[in-house]
Amino acid sequence: MAVTFLPSQIAGSEPVPLPYTGNPLRLCGSDAWLIYQEIGFVFGIIQPLNQWLSGELDELYPSIQNLICMGLHLLLFIVQLIFLISLPFCIILPMGWFVIYVVAVLSFTAAVGRVLNGPGDSIVSNVDIGSDRKHEDECWLFLNGVSVGHHWLQSNINRLALTFRRPVKGVHNRTNGIIFDLFQCMIERNFCYATDDTRNSYVLIKEALLDDKYRKVVLILHSQGGIEGALILDWLLDEVPQDLLQQLEIYTFGNAANHFNNPHRNLASMRAAQARGGSRLRDNAIHYIEHYANSGDFVARWGVLNFTSMKNRYMGRVFTRPGTGHLLNQHYLNNMFPLGPNQRVLETNDFMEMELNIPQGDKHSHAREGIWSSFYSSGVEAEENVAILEDINSPISCVSTTSINSAFASGRVQNPHKVKDFSRLWLYRNGSSPPN
Repeated sequence: MAVTFLPSQIAGSEPVPLPYTGNPLRLCGSDAWLIYQEIGFVFGIIQPLNQWLSGELDELYPSIQNLICMGLHLLLFIVQLIFLISLPFCIILPMGWFVIYVVAVLSFTAAVGRVLNGPGDSIVSNVDIGSDRKHEDECWLFLNGVSVGHHWLQSNINRLALTFRRPVKGVHNRTNGIIFDLFQCMIERNFCYATDDTRNSYVLIKEALLDDKYRKVVLILHSQGGIEGALILDWLLDEVPQDLLQQLEIYTFGNAANHFNNPHRNLASMRAAQARGGSRLRDNAIHYIEHYANSGDFVARWGVLNFTSMKNRYMGRVFTRPGTGHLLNQHYLNNMFPLGPNQRVLETNDFMEMELNIPQGDKHSHAREGIWSSFYSSGVEAEENVAILEDINSPISCVSTTSINSAFASGRVQNPHKVKDFSRLWLYRNGSSPPN
């Protein structure tokens, strides 16, 4: 098996509007149709059920708190499903009784949501990360996805803190149950509607970028957090100076967004990138954006994996792992950044050792940066002019296998097609840092 890898798109000016800018109602209809097409993958969200490599930090591990969370979500799912099925039959009810019925369901959802979500809009990781360097000049923020209450958010940021040996602040995207959260996702990404969670996150991220004590701000997004992160990024591109935006790095897992902007800093760099079939890291407003997705993850298929396969604006490199699961700890971090008995990331794992499959583009795809612009190995970026493009007009701008192998044959780098050589996030494991 291999990981499918797409280099980042090259930003450009399009003669027609891109899909995500279309009529919101039509976009909602398209989303509903996409759900119908991908419905066969819906159970892939929670599979495998018993992969508990992180113990109580895993979302489906049978601890008391996890079982309470699962029970409350199951209760909300049943109530909300019955509510939606019953709506057509409510036409026989007097208006007063219908209003009472709707208010009762919404009040029940809010009451259960308060138990799940707990107090506060943000929390900080509270796990012991040992004596590692504290990285005081970095700010790590996490925005969670669908159906995550206070307990699961704490588990997520604790797992991230152990993985990267940095304190992580979680901005709570509060849950109202799986079904209502899905409707919220459709409203957010199709109407560009910013919830209070999105606005609170934006304030925190902007404050961190403006704070002189931070030289780097790392934003990690999961699931619905990717939708809110895409909206936040649009605002940041509107308001924050370019030199500050270069301090921001974004990494997503199971991203549910329908777009992800990252324009070139000027027209000259955009035209140069299009002409040479490759983009340099320093040309874009945000230097580093990476998306990680499981091929059998329903949410990823509804989001990043769909919208990067069509003519759309979705910036950042995409790593698609063959496998199922949508939960951050249990299905993403356990497979991509597994912990050893000492609670530190293992120096090798199946995902990072997988070879990369770099597909050729087609006429529906955006031009993409050259593969060498996406390369890292042991913290060293590849030279931009080493690679020889097979076809400079190819939308993917793939490099021939022969030229890659020849470049690596010098012994400067081993294992030319491995995920670990192209993943910048991997270089942060266990408190390490990639070069700037």
